[in-house]
Amino acid sequence: MDSLLIKGGVPLHGEVRISGAKNAVLPIMAATLLTAEPCTIRRVPQLSDVQFMGQILKSLGAEVQFDGDSVSIQAKKVRGVGDYELIRKMRGSICILGPLLARLRKAKVSLPGGCVIGSRPIDLHLKGLRELGARIEILNGYVSATTRKLVGADLFLGGRSGPTVLGTANIMMAATLADGITIIESAACEPEVVDLAVFLRAMGAKISGEGSPTITVTGVKTLHGADHEVIPDRIEAATFAVAAAATGGEVTIQGSRPDHMHAVLDKLREAGVRVERNGTSLTVRRGGRLKPIDITTLPYSGFPTDVQAQMMVLMTLSPGISIITERIFESRFMHVSEISRLGADIAIEGPSAIVKGGKRLSGAPVMASDLRASAALVIAGLVARGSTLVKRIYHLDRGYENIDAKLKKLGARVERVAD
Repeated sequence: MDSLLIKGGVPLHGEVRISGAKNAVLPIMAATLLTAEPCTIRRVPQLSDVQFMGQILKSLGAEVQFDGDSVSIQAKKVRGVGDYELIRKMRGSICILGPLLARLRKAKVSLPGGCVIGSRPIDLHLKGLRELGARIEILNGYVSATTRKLVGADLFLGGRSGPTVLGTANIMMAATLADGITIIESAACEPEVVDLAVFLRAMGAKISGEGSPTITVTGVKTLHGADHEVIPDRIEAATFAVAAAATGGEVTIQGSRPDHMHAVLDKLREAGVRVERNGTSLTVRRGGRLKPIDITTLPYSGFPTDVQAQMMVLMTLSPGISIITERIFESRFMHVSEISRLGADIAIEGPSAIVKGGKRLSGAPVMASDLRASAALVIAGLVARGSTLVKRIYHLDRGYENIDAKLKKLGARVERVAD
């Protein structure tokens, strides 16, 4: 198992290019199960999660061929039962349920895993599929779904913490081959859902309203192959923006989608960070003394939960008190104890973290608990005095393509080491 050794204190400078969005490519790969024809997906990040999804599709009978940042997938014949051990390792794998059910009228998928950041039930996925006509049973760790035929319906996908992104994707994919019209109310508005809708339309699906809380899907008889380029990863772009600000450097982030990042860029500017936009690129640099801010994570287009941990590190450097309130995942403060090892003063009060900033961080061994916590610890290591060893960086490899190489290009002193 690898770790990342970081010698801090070096401002980041230079240019970095953003990879394709992990949270967009996984459901798009799953959507290829809806057709027997070949599909090509471009700007695919080289991540362990993407490789896992490729293995899952192969286990179902699909032909999967990676070539650089492209993947070609053809699911001529597919099985309705997924590999238990593969699927349970990654939460994103649940999005094969909708496509399999739509195409085969049956599916058996193990309950998914993923980062340990709180309860993330799939009840809304199952509720939506039931309303489309599926019979669902959970037994021996599997979700078994069958249907004589899926029929369009009006359904509501709002949950305790807002809309479900993967649930919206699952229902949208299942509805493409259902009889009649499906109207999804309280649908997730994330750019990754929009990107999936664009891909499905390229396959011949009839979808409208993506990016809004109401998505309408009119079922068709069959779908065909398609060629698609994945959107840039807004969370990776935000992570590098925070890293540039935290280290006091200046980084130009190329190939991003600033229009997907309004909430993050607004909070960076509020914190005293200078952000300049030029088309698809962003230049980020410290504008002087950092200012404390308050952040509340919300569904899109609010502040993303996936950037909460990174911004917390930036707030430890800002003199004064900042408050970060987590409204999406109740256990997403597991990184606090590890950031505190580096000298941060952070207290948890219910759903909020109270950050008393202005203290200088110093290096220490730390342990990553999840994907975004890993990114936060890397940023903390970049600004801390001395050396920081971030352990269990397999989390990083799930969601950041070649992050150590990209950081080195920006001048960071980082080295991947084997435990």
